[in-house]
Amino acid sequence: MIKKFNYYEAFDRNIGWVTTKELDELKGKRVAIAGLGGVGGYHLLTLLRLGVTQFNIAEMDSVELANFNRQACASMSKIGHNKIDVMLQMGLDINPEADFRLFSSGVTEQNLDEFLDGVDLYIDGLDFFVLDIRQKIFRKCREANIPAITAAPLGMGVAHLNFLPHTMSFDDYFGIDSVSGDDRFIKFLIGLSPAMLQRGYLMDMARVDFSARKGPSTPMSCELCAGVAGTEALKILLGRGEVRAAPYGFQFDAYRNKMRKTWRPFGHRNFLQRILFSI
Repeated sequence: MIKKFNYYEAFDRNIGWVTTKELDELKGKRVAIAGLGGVGGYHLLTLLRLGVTQFNIAEMDSVELANFNRQACASMSKIGHNKIDVMLQMGLDINPEADFRLFSSGVTEQNLDEFLDGVDLYIDGLDFFVLDIRQKIFRKCREANIPAITAAPLGMGVAHLNFLPHTMSFDDYFGIDSVSGDDRFIKFLIGLSPAMLQRGYLMDMARVDFSARKGPSTPMSCELCAGVAGTEALKILLGRGEVRAAPYGFQFDAYRNKMRKTWRPFGHRNFLQRILFSI
């Protein structure tokens, strides 16, 4: 017999690490996630299981075999299905009372305001090579005083940054517009990962192809990203615990069993970042 869903019973085991009052707070929060592929799908599932019930989600692609190594939506039965529809069903299977606003054409300049309407937090799940709309989303978050999180899956680890209102902006930190062509991706990469912990065990450099907009990935990194982003989301949404914002960040690499806290004052203009870019 199928038991009737009960929110407080379903997420009771969160109590202890959060209070009953805080669970009620999480229930009333709305989170926007752009991109439901590698990391975005895991972000959604993690926050649903944390007790968040309201989401604005955006994704335009469909499931294909190339997604199988890392994406929560990818399975044989879902090939050809829209990722947003697959993740919606997975989400409703966890919490059938959850409220989803769907953006099945992705985030565009035309729907950006609607995508961020009523949102308490934005979590970046866009593909690494999607820079233009990513910049616009982070700029709009800053204008609207919406905290924004990015957790990048690099190697077998995660590189994390928070962008909070009234702290360093996405543009000032990364400086993507100060260069052109593939140099923009290099700026983005070294901003995400000043410590570059993943670099030492990349086995085939040829698999990193900026011109083809492709790079290697692992399932472990995507799931680590969801754990880190979910924890930072909890602290931001509940207003408790230390939340460090860019130019502070950190990278954890499970393969090398190392963690590095990073600090790059002046962002991309930092002396160390300029050296790393030159290299």
